[in-house]
Amino acid sequence: MKYISNPVLDKLPAHLQQYIKPQDYNEYSAIDQAVWRYVMRKNVDYLSKVAHASYLEGLKKTGISIDHIPNMYGMNRILKEIGWAAVAVDGFIPPSAFMEFQAYNVLVIASDIRQLDHIEYTPAPDIIHEGAGHAPIIANPEYAEYLRRFGEIGCKAISNAKDYELYEAVRHLSIIKEAPGTPQEEIDKAEKHIEDLQNNMGEPSEIALIRNLHWWTVEYGLIGTPENPKIYGAGLLSSIGESAWCMTDKVKKIPYSIDAAYTSFDITQPQPQLFVTPDFAYLSQVLEEFANTMALRRGGLKGIQKLIESKELGTIELSTGLQISGNFDRVIEHEGKPAFFQTLGPTALSFREKELVGHSTKQHATGFGSPIGKLKGINLAIEDMSPLDLKAYNIFEGQQVSLEFEGHIKVAGEIITGTRNLQGEIILVTFKNCRVSHKDKVLFESNDELYNMAVGREIVSAFNGPADLNSFDLVTHKISSSTIKVKADSAQSKLGQYYEQIRHFREGKNTTISRHKVFEAIRDDYPNDWLLPVELYELAKENGDNDFAQEIAAHLETVKLNNPKAGHLIDDGLNLVNHKFETEKLK
Repeated sequence: MKYISNPVLDKLPAHLQQYIKPQDYNEYSAIDQAVWRYVMRKNVDYLSKVAHASYLEGLKKTGISIDHIPNMYGMNRILKEIGWAAVAVDGFIPPSAFMEFQAYNVLVIASDIRQLDHIEYTPAPDIIHEGAGHAPIIANPEYAEYLRRFGEIGCKAISNAKDYELYEAVRHLSIIKEAPGTPQEEIDKAEKHIEDLQNNMGEPSEIALIRNLHWWTVEYGLIGTPENPKIYGAGLLSSIGESAWCMTDKVKKIPYSIDAAYTSFDITQPQPQLFVTPDFAYLSQVLEEFANTMALRRGGLKGIQKLIESKELGTIELSTGLQISGNFDRVIEHEGKPAFFQTLGPTALSFREKELVGHSTKQHATGFGSPIGKLKGINLAIEDMSPLDLKAYNIFEGQQVSLEFEGHIKVAGEIITGTRNLQGEIILVTFKNCRVSHKDKVLFESNDELYNMAVGREIVSAFNGPADLNSFDLVTHKISSSTIKVKADSAQSKLGQYYEQIRHFREGKNTTISRHKVFEAIRDDYPNDWLLPVELYELAKENGDNDFAQEIAAHLETVKLNNPKAGHLIDDGLNLVNHKFETEKLK
């Protein structure tokens, strides 16, 4: 582990720690710092008018500076005070892992920063989006609890195979789009692949639906009324283009509801509509409404079928509280209810998220199968039987029994023992010389191997992941592709040195640098660079050197002619400086 921990991070399980990478602060160039400063100054100036009040307060509370890219260690010292922490990761991580971090009050921050060419928007997660977008709002206690609760519920959402394929495709696109020099045809191909996947996802999985909720709240949420909304979503707070665009009439404002879960999105385009919540408490209300639709709370036949389709490690919980974690392979149904289930491969049994002694993946290495439901012709379920009832039906140690369930499942063998939960209810019955059959088909037969039959009238819950995190080795993440680090060529390195000189001048580290000479070098050797001249313009205005400021402004007019796409960025930068000095004059 190469990152500095704190009490919040100490609680993270190993399978989440595998995603964390150290933030190498020295890797940020002076150009990166200038990009951060430009976006933050512009954002704070604009967002002070249109963002939720928590944004500006949160910037102060979370220790995020306008002038410097945040250092994760510094942020963590401050976040600790509000019970949160931040970690650096490499771009996109799987949605369930992202949400599980939130459940532990940990903010996941992609530590890379967008290139100057993508200063307004990048599809790749970056420190502007995460640090300047997500972090400030969590200083609001109501919103922070929503985020934590969202993570807790979201990481239990069941996915399907196509979800992971889409995640990998989106991650790949974000990497190549942010990498300099990627051929346009490669980007077009990646975008087409995502479009094809999105058009052929079939019925959306739980993770797909809850990801929609996340997008329309945490990333692109508005708060207030549709007529007078304020911004709180991180995607809007960190995008100088979209934060202005979203306030226009071109973007439809819809009152927030559970409908947002069934509204898909396209990460490559500005959003055509946004949802407006009346307050942060209402977000939690809709989240609970959505959670009521999940297998986590509904269980049943549909719940286990979702786990089978997901082909991922999952858990079912029976009405006795017994939890079975593994890869679910099949279910036998009877009259719309599960009658028998089977896992394949390592399986663990737990109660209240704690593995039962003697029921680890070693004991159930090849799978676990059991009937569910009531015995045929008996209204009383086994779990509801008193010791006298059990004796009356011969369900006790040393008895040779044949138990027939309503779903035509028969378990015949000698009872060895029973395992009870804390309430005294029987949750497992262990047999030897056992045979399990469905109608005429034998499902399990053994003389030497013991058979454990789960006791449960019904499946009350089905969810992604294991009940006890310690039951399985979950440290298996393999990154399919990493963000592309491009080494600066000699011209770019030299440009970076000029940025660094001006940064040192502004911070008072070296005031002997000739700003005029730097400007001449930029004008002659880097005629398309606009951000450093804007910084030089600010310094000229600060020093009252109006002639120099005019000379820079005239040069920037030429840059605008040669690079029209940068025109509004230049204008915004100059207006920001001019407004600052006009305001100071009025004071």
